[in-house]
Amino acid sequence: MKSKLIVGNWKMNGGLQANSALLSAIQSGLSSVTCRAAVCVPSPYLAQMQTLLVGSSLAWGAQDVSAHESGAYTGEVSASMLRDFGVRYCLVGHSERRQYHAESDTLVATKAQRALSAGITPIVCVGETQAERAAGQTEAVVKRQLAAVIHANGHCISEIVVAYEPVWAIGTGLTASPEQAQVVHGLLRKQLQAATAQADRMAILYGGSMNAENAATLLAQPDVDGGLIGGAALKADDFLTILASASR
Repeated sequence: MKSKLIVGNWKMNGGLQANSALLSAIQSGLSSVTCRAAVCVPSPYLAQMQTLLVGSSLAWGAQDVSAHESGAYTGEVSASMLRDFGVRYCLVGHSERRQYHAESDTLVATKAQRALSAGITPIVCVGETQAERAAGQTEAVVKRQLAAVIHANGHCISEIVVAYEPVWAIGTGLTASPEQAQVVHGLLRKQLQAATAQADRMAILYGGSMNAENAATLLAQPDVDGGLIGGAALKADDFLTILASASR
């Protein structure tokens, strides 16, 4: 049985002192944690992660990566730059990037490709809006988003992590029921199975307002292999509770 993966997404939050205090509190409670764990932080703090987490079981990651390898792209951060800071994971295609920065499925697929080429595991985010769910388009949307990544990455697709994040459940306090999450995770698993023989060992995370209270029931679903945690990742006690649920 593969170990579950819990990834905290700090979004645009943090500060040097606050980060240090949060990580210290999390690390103090890791002794009984058996699942895999990581935090994806704003790029300015990657150097701090590299210093504070070296030798820890807590991995660190980035929240985005450039689709370009290098060049005249002011403000962009390349995969090779992230690798210099020991980055293990990188979010690509988060709904906030798709919504606020108009990132297309093709761009997300290219970013996943760049991460893989640098030895970084992309966490590919897919998910539908409330309007798309209401219109019965959930399956079509998430399969389209994942298909672009599968097409661009071919045999390397088994090296990615997928995160299902229903857009309507991000930062809203709403959460998909365990049954709703399982239905979509099951669809994504079948799509991956058609693309690679390694699909059953791949992690599919749930990323829609998982918290200390609902983590255990969501993680009990057969195709929910972990969580992509937002607000609860900024509270050491809550994050550790989720890690404990994933370690059972």
